[in-house]
Amino acid sequence: MTDTYAPRHDQDAAILSDTPSAEADVPFTYRKIAPPRAALLPLELRVLAEGAALAAAWPALNRAPDGDGHGVVVVPGFTADDASMAPMRRFIANRGYVAHGWDNGRNMGATQANLDAVVAKLEAVADETGRKVSLIGWSLGGCFVREVARECPELVRQVMTLGSPFQDVRANAISTMLQMFAPEDVIEDPEREKTLGSPIPVPSTAIFTPTDAIVAGDACRECPGGQRESIEVFASHMGLAYNPLVYFAIADRLAQAEKRWRHFEPPALLRQLYAVHK
Repeated sequence: MTDTYAPRHDQDAAILSDTPSAEADVPFTYRKIAPPRAALLPLELRVLAEGAALAAAWPALNRAPDGDGHGVVVVPGFTADDASMAPMRRFIANRGYVAHGWDNGRNMGATQANLDAVVAKLEAVADETGRKVSLIGWSLGGCFVREVARECPELVRQVMTLGSPFQDVRANAISTMLQMFAPEDVIEDPEREKTLGSPIPVPSTAIFTPTDAIVAGDACRECPGGQRESIEVFASHMGLAYNPLVYFAIADRLAQAEKRWRHFEPPALLRQLYAVHK
């Protein structure tokens, strides 16, 4: 048996600026985080090796835990679209879930229209499956899914973020690019930005890499305590969408029974490849 839910259709609510805060079990204080060092930038070339490793590991990944058929929405990062997340959606579908992209074109920034699109997709998948939905977001997409989960917790089973700098969205090495491509309706709310890292009211897993050259790894970590965890992997920022270690962790997290969320415990053979922060 799964929980019933009441679909939400008040799309006019301003998610980023007006969402209620989750009840925190520990006090939350915003802290400014330095962007990654420029010397790390060449490490982003690892994405090529990570893509090759994913292809090589695919047969083994097909032995990852199967799921219960609930819906999963995967949201791309800044300047990316659903095509960038196609391998991840295919993997998730192969594990037995109803996998969806956000169906909203290229993600060009933190706009209310983009946030509303995630809410609309969440509601559609919840309607389709009759169950709560898991949300996965890469980079900026992860910041979106956290805020949508804060707005619609009754529809969300859990959230996973991949290199998403919700603790300090300004802790990035691409500020010039962000300004260059920023749409006219980008949300500017410095005070709200300082609360993005506060706990959300659903189980949350933040997957990050300390050698991220695009956003600071520390900005992508969850607050300790509660149904929250941070999983550290060796990866590039771009490669988080293709890294086989990330895929295995996602499969493990999705396969948990509803209302029985537990912290990630990698199998013995993979234990040295992850660091789990609770």
